[in-house]
Amino acid sequence: MADSLVIVESPAKAKTIGKYLGSKFIVKASMGHIRDLPKSQIGVEVDNDFNPKYITIRGKGSVLKELKDARKKVKKVYLAADPDREGEAIAWHLAHYLEIDETDSCRVVFNEITKQAVKDAFKSPRPINMDLVNAQQARRILDRLVGYKISPLLWKKVKKGLSAGRVQSVAVKLIIDRENEIDAFIPEEYWTITAQLKHESATFEAKFHSIEGEKRELGSQQDVEEVLQAMGTSSFTVAEVKEKERLRNPAAPFITSSLQQEAARKLGFRASKTMSVAQQLYEGVDLGKEGTVGLITYMRTDSTRISPVAQEEAKAYIEEKYGARFVPDQPRIYAKKNSNAQDAHEAIRPTSVLRDPDTMKEFLSRDQFRLYKLVWERFVASQMASAVLDTMAVDLKVGTAMFRAVGSKVKFHGFMKIYVEGNDDGATDEEKFLPPLAVGNIAIPELIDPKQHFTQPPPRYTEARLVRTMEEIGIGRPSTYAPTLETIQKRGYIAMEEKKFIPTELGDLVIQLMEEFFPEILDVEFTAHMEDDLDHVEDGKEDWVRVLGSFYESFEKRLEVAEEEMKEIEIQDEISEETCEKCGSHMVYKMGRFGKFLACSGFPDCRNTKPIVKDIGVACPKCAEGKIIERRSKKGRFFYGCDQYPGCDYVSWDKPVGKPCPQCQSLLVEKRNRSGARHQCTQCDFNEEVIEENDGIEV
Repeated sequence: MADSLVIVESPAKAKTIGKYLGSKFIVKASMGHIRDLPKSQIGVEVDNDFNPKYITIRGKGSVLKELKDARKKVKKVYLAADPDREGEAIAWHLAHYLEIDETDSCRVVFNEITKQAVKDAFKSPRPINMDLVNAQQARRILDRLVGYKISPLLWKKVKKGLSAGRVQSVAVKLIIDRENEIDAFIPEEYWTITAQLKHESATFEAKFHSIEGEKRELGSQQDVEEVLQAMGTSSFTVAEVKEKERLRNPAAPFITSSLQQEAARKLGFRASKTMSVAQQLYEGVDLGKEGTVGLITYMRTDSTRISPVAQEEAKAYIEEKYGARFVPDQPRIYAKKNSNAQDAHEAIRPTSVLRDPDTMKEFLSRDQFRLYKLVWERFVASQMASAVLDTMAVDLKVGTAMFRAVGSKVKFHGFMKIYVEGNDDGATDEEKFLPPLAVGNIAIPELIDPKQHFTQPPPRYTEARLVRTMEEIGIGRPSTYAPTLETIQKRGYIAMEEKKFIPTELGDLVIQLMEEFFPEILDVEFTAHMEDDLDHVEDGKEDWVRVLGSFYESFEKRLEVAEEEMKEIEIQDEISEETCEKCGSHMVYKMGRFGKFLACSGFPDCRNTKPIVKDIGVACPKCAEGKIIERRSKKGRFFYGCDQYPGCDYVSWDKPVGKPCPQCQSLLVEKRNRSGARHQCTQCDFNEEVIEENDGIEV
């Protein structure tokens, strides 16, 4: 008969742990938090040291009754929620409800859900850490004060349903500031001159560098003409060759932010999806005969630390699989990416490197496999030897002008044998090889290619870029990135176009009001300092009531001024030329989570809505009468269909091209990836890269 009750958050976690602990333990799930601040009121006694008034979350009655009944049947209760502030708070609320003394050794934590880790954790239970609890309470109350004090003001002055958040508002402002930078950007002209050269049987590329030893920027076509005159009609002569060996080190194992960024780049995952799939891998997957096992360590972490045991296992695996050359001389230790990193947990890694992705594939869903493979490869690569590259820079003289060719090749792959980190700009690590060249060699020009360019504005934020920026400036913490991005979209302050964030008019208006009346909330340094204070509460170095009091003193004064001076603003909907087919009223433009859509101006009497469609100028290949239009799915993804639907059901995820396949005359579609666009036939194997018009000069 069981003599101990273990409470975790989720049924999946309960199932995994239950198999490890055996029949003497009953393992139950609380299904997350059981208590929270009420939704109908602020729930914080500001004048009583910010005392929170917690209530039982609606719908938790049956779960709590089950836990209470189980509590009566055992001698000991262990609270095994996740090893972070949120998990500590869940444990504290459970202790309060089940009348467990928080100073008793009732709290059990583990960074990975494996048999050994779980059994070791139960050998050393501890009391509930009230510093962690108070840090969570302080954040929850702080966000409640901001949200429940500013939101009613926005309802009264602007529009019902609006709300303001502390970290979310800063994230929205970052996106708006970037959009303003783009709008204010003035492009500047510049030119490049590329020479396609041939030496013996090899061809390579060199770019203009200088004239008469002086580095020259090409700002106009006149500058290009001067260079072309300086070149004359001479052949290119190798003037200098520089060769050197360069080491390239692997990226650190994943932390929460880098996992979200890399999953966005390589897998196309949203931050919320990454965390959801990672949670499944952490809580446990059924591996057949081996049973249910947690495949990765805890995924909310800002630490790059790796346990010596995991490092030794990785070393042995790498040496056996790839050879001793691929093992570094010393185990790799990675510096903290952020000076404020808590280092409470390890980096995100596989619980055993011996469970390689190919072996695990049959037990995992497609998304689970792809994310696990990413985590496994990144970790193994992080423990491998550096790559060695041979680089070559060649200066070639032609007339009084100098061109430079740069190339490299991998001499020793090292960690690159397994994994290379992605980047936000889609650039690849494609190698550029140069032929063996020596001083005095002659290269024959095949094409001189001058091109006009214009400087580009800074890019809009993708999820990966925004997470990276938030991390760099100290806004939010590992557990807050994904929910922050979700929240600002649900509120309609931000929309997504082509996987990039754009601010809505509503978001712009709210941020303008916040900047005028609550500048501290939007101040990056102030918000980052507040995060530091919460970390100090967690470390036991700061009193949580004092932190809240310090913030609220000035915030309350701001509220009083805003109440009196903020003017009422009426938001006018932009009227479209389309009429509602249901009631005849004009349709108006509205902004939703995935951008603009049309809604009937007769709302709430008429609730008709429809997407904004875009004619791409291509006739329907199926019915020949309709036109292909661009639409959005419910999940925000673009697709293409006939405007005669439902009469014609033609639909495609790929954009049709307005010309036939040159081989079989069938439909061509455009395929896009990070390296560019290609035209591909839907029937035969025709596949060509889309290349910009060449304005080079034949020689």
